[in-house]
Amino acid sequence: MLAIFILSISLFPMLIGWIADRMFGDPSPHPIVWFGKIISIGEKLLNRGRLRILKGAILSLLLIISVYILTRELLWFFRIINLWLYIIACTVIVFYCLAGKTLVKEVKNVFRAVDSSLEEGRTQVARIVGRDTSSLSAQQVRAAALETLAENLSDGVIAPMFWYAIFGAPGMLAYKMINTLDSMIGYKSERYKQFGCFAARIDDIANYIPARLTALLMIVVSGRLSLLPFVWKNGRKHASPNSGYPEAALAGILGCRFGGPNVYHGQLVDKPYIGDNDREFTYSDMLKACTINLESEILMLFIATVFILISSFIFI
Repeated sequence: MLAIFILSISLFPMLIGWIADRMFGDPSPHPIVWFGKIISIGEKLLNRGRLRILKGAILSLLLIISVYILTRELLWFFRIINLWLYIIACTVIVFYCLAGKTLVKEVKNVFRAVDSSLEEGRTQVARIVGRDTSSLSAQQVRAAALETLAENLSDGVIAPMFWYAIFGAPGMLAYKMINTLDSMIGYKSERYKQFGCFAARIDDIANYIPARLTALLMIVVSGRLSLLPFVWKNGRKHASPNSGYPEAALAGILGCRFGGPNVYHGQLVDKPYIGDNDREFTYSDMLKACTINLESEILMLFIATVFILISSFIFI
């Protein structure tokens, strides 16, 4: 009976939420948009005058802690009322926090669009990347899409599942707040370099293990453990302490090269190259990358399931 109880309250939401994401993708409008609105209001009120680093840190901590505590208390209230209400609420949170299916769809659209015309490809890839796409070549459009696919596997699926396995649905939702803070104010631009530096750093910390775990999962499902030294060497080249590892794993699996100069927010950023084989990307590369993503998600789902079962039997 204990095993069934643990399975129902911990594993059902993760399993069903993941299946829902694979079936339906992101809901529209996405509830996480409210995170963005709250962050935007706080930024406009506080990102001025003196002590911007401190004010940015206070805002970030306040939002992250508030999301965790409010979610935990609300779920506890649901659990007291009815166990199934609690399970449904957790499942909805998991569904909202995972973002695997939608980006795969967007990346496929990029490859189809750029095969039709370069301008269509640039327009399509601008939906999922932060760089200036107006002068990208067809090769750079495809590279940008694949780089984002690898990064999003970590940020959009593996990391949320990692934090769900450790801290449950409240931890998963708190991670999404961390990720949203970084995506909105965690830039080194003149406007955000002080106010958003804490948000960027805490995002680096939250993604440190998941990013490396993501790269390992990708290598395992590809069956090419010999790529580990390649990933270790090239993953550290990236300006981000985390993003380079999934990118390096995908570059090794595809036998290609990522990185190079790109324009971000009006500034030229000369990113180090990850990989050595500067070959043309093909549609089959995209299909292979999407397969690697799906198989990595399934493996992570299995690992998280085992971790939850073992930890539940230990602490209950």
